[in-house]
Amino acid sequence: MAKVTRKADSPLRIRDGGAVREVLDRIGDKWSLLVIGTLRADPLRFGELEQAVAGISQRMLTLTLKNLVEDGLLVRTAYAEVPPRVEYELTELGRTLVPLVMALAEWAMANHEHINANRRSCK
Repeated sequence: MAKVTRKADSPLRIRDGGAVREVLDRIGDKWSLLVIGTLRADPLRFGELEQAVAGISQRMLTLTLKNLVEDGLLVRTAYAEVPPRVEYELTELGRTLVPLVMALAEWAMANHEHINANRRSCK
């Protein structure tokens, strides 16, 4: 675990940012947070996720789900039915991210116009 230190009048420092970088590289990609947010209420099938996450390709959804399952944030359940049915659901660990994901989404929606205005002024 990364150690966080603080000197009297200095900003917060993370001594070993490796763990932080590693986790943020995985969940901070373009699609992972959207998938986690989409699964916050109920388990969904692949096709339902593909429709719910606007703009994601089938390949990227497959990779994103594989990575999130590998990290223990999602569970993949395959049912022995005809036709086969597979659902994805947040694990307890994945659920701990939901308040953070939703807070970030709310912040983004509240501030995107201001950010876009700043971007336009820099051009």
